[in-house]
Amino acid sequence: MKPNLLLITVDQMRWDCLSAIGHPVVETPNLDQLVGSGVAFTSAYSATPSCIPARAAIITGMSQRSHGRVGYKDKVPWNYAHTLPGELANAGYHTQCVGKMHVYPARNLCGFHNIVLHDGYLHYNRSRHTAYGDHFDQADDYLHWLRQTAGSELDITDLGLDCNASTVARPWHLPEHLHPTNWCVSQSIDFLRRRDTGKPFFLWTSFVRPHSPLDPPQAYFDMYKDADMPDCPVGDWVDEEAALRAAPAPNAIVGKLPKRRLDRAKAAYYALITHIDDQIGRLLNALGEHGVLNDTVVLFTSDHGELMGDHHYFRKALPYEGSAKVPFLVYDPGNRLGLAKGGRVESVVELRDIMPTLLDAAGVPIPDTVEGASLLPLCRGERTPWRGYIHGEHSFGALSNHYATDGREKYIWFSQTGEEQFFDLVADPQELRNLANEKEARARVSLWRKRVAAELEGREEGYAQNGELIAGRPPRACLAHLEAQ
Repeated sequence: MKPNLLLITVDQMRWDCLSAIGHPVVETPNLDQLVGSGVAFTSAYSATPSCIPARAAIITGMSQRSHGRVGYKDKVPWNYAHTLPGELANAGYHTQCVGKMHVYPARNLCGFHNIVLHDGYLHYNRSRHTAYGDHFDQADDYLHWLRQTAGSELDITDLGLDCNASTVARPWHLPEHLHPTNWCVSQSIDFLRRRDTGKPFFLWTSFVRPHSPLDPPQAYFDMYKDADMPDCPVGDWVDEEAALRAAPAPNAIVGKLPKRRLDRAKAAYYALITHIDDQIGRLLNALGEHGVLNDTVVLFTSDHGELMGDHHYFRKALPYEGSAKVPFLVYDPGNRLGLAKGGRVESVVELRDIMPTLLDAAGVPIPDTVEGASLLPLCRGERTPWRGYIHGEHSFGALSNHYATDGREKYIWFSQTGEEQFFDLVADPQELRNLANEKEARARVSLWRKRVAAELEGREEGYAQNGELIAGRPPRACLAHLEAQ
């Protein structure tokens, strides 16, 4: 039988939050097992680092130019001819998603046989002017389960924490088993019980956390609340006065916060990651109990990162490492695919590589629409031609941006102002020194600028003409061909 496939995604987890790669505070013993016995990609990025476009890359295997989502925009229908779960279902897999999909309409299967849904708090689902506004529990299976299990008056907003308030934290107020992280794994284990055992399965276990609200169970918060937190990196290019002016806002994108409040946010964020790690251990143990662990290929990643105070920024959508770079692990416990155990791969990879990798592992043809590439040759240590860099972007108002990186250097262009940044990620992994205007980097900046211009040539926004970047063109969250569907 073909291998089972388990895709585990988390929402808004930084690339560096793994103890196995040297994080000084966070503990992730189960993910460390995947690092030690699997393959870790050290230059993995989310090309468009926010929830919706990142998931489009995962589900379709396309670049953002082709799937059309170049920023964050809700309520744009998902009508793709080829999807990862759809191709696997057509090839005889039993397919199931548990947790976050963040597609539209909310219960669009996108090729899955079934979904058990918890997208977290989505404003348009809560509005009375939308299909689910008066009946949010119809869209959200976790909330429906929570009310059936623990009380009809309960809601996911009861803690009073905003869904994007990255600096406000407090412990979960209900018993731990009622937390959405535990629910996600409980539902995934239940799928193992009721799956069709005559077919291989594709299970996507998709956690909402460590995305805010920052609400870890008390035991996990206690692990970190008194920890000595390292200072956030702050580049010499940062406008400190602007950060100070923005500091009071609880859900600000930018702001210089008091250390006590920032440390509390970090404690809750790390606690959520360790909580997820323990639940991943629970899921892996269940795979063993069901006798399928050694027949299952596991891929773990995040849709994007969380700046958590880096350069006084928070959340995502910006091109800096804390936002755009993600953890990316491939684990083959039964050694069905001949992967290099404990391998580290420096080649630059992106979320669009997930679909062709899992299809390749399943022996399923990869559709022509897919623009990513299978990572299995890299996982085996094979010398293979590979892309030289990736192009990423995000429409984000005045901070709309494009970036390109090979994992060793990074060029950033802010499309509304024309500002450029250039970082040597080998010598300066925290992006502390902007070299864009340095004489010694002039040739490299010119090379990367031309690469970004080539990527944008012919785009409807008019960002590039005749090989030159054009600043000030209005950004779009979705390209016209997507919204015309």
